[in-house]
Amino acid sequence: MTTGPTIGVLALQGDVREHRAMLEQAGAGATLAVRRPAELEQVDGIVLPGGESTTMSKLARTFDLLDPLRDAIAGGLPAFGTCAGMILLADHIEAGIVGQETIGGLDVVVRRNAFGRQVDSFEAELDLTGFDDPFHAVFIRAPWVEKVGADVEVVARVTAASRPEAVGRIVAVRQRHLLATSFHPEITGDARIHRVFVELVREGS
Repeated sequence: MTTGPTIGVLALQGDVREHRAMLEQAGAGATLAVRRPAELEQVDGIVLPGGESTTMSKLARTFDLLDPLRDAIAGGLPAFGTCAGMILLADHIEAGIVGQETIGGLDVVVRRNAFGRQVDSFEAELDLTGFDDPFHAVFIRAPWVEKVGADVEVVARVTAASRPEAVGRIVAVRQRHLLATSFHPEITGDARIHRVFVELVREGS
């Protein structure tokens, strides 16, 4: 009997339980909360959830996870970053704090808190590459992608929203084994993006 891959969720902050539930719905064979390097070694792919990107990077350093994550992702471990997780995957950050660290690997420039504060949260219907129907996206203190490298595929832009400054902004990207969204797909009940990631992990296993 064929089972799906084991996918970890970085469990330092954010919607860990929600991501694990969506991954299981999307076909992961097992999910694992990752807080230590030994747990990272057990997974075929990893999700970096939302939260506060500076806090998450500091906690990853405290838990001796930052360098193992960098090494694993540079070595081809599939990763999916949402909101703050997108910032963690980015090679370059605009509006970050002095000394802010990232895991890197994704050849993009991401602007931190680009859409504003918590009170500026909004929702939008997005057309994602490969999806037949729009995806209802929830943006909470979200970043956006300002620049992409030559190997980065733009998966979605905001085409209409209650926030005029959001229109045209890049909010989902993919580069080989890395996937990232500005928004929070784990809280929508729509598992399609998680399914894309599970298939990406399966292809790399």
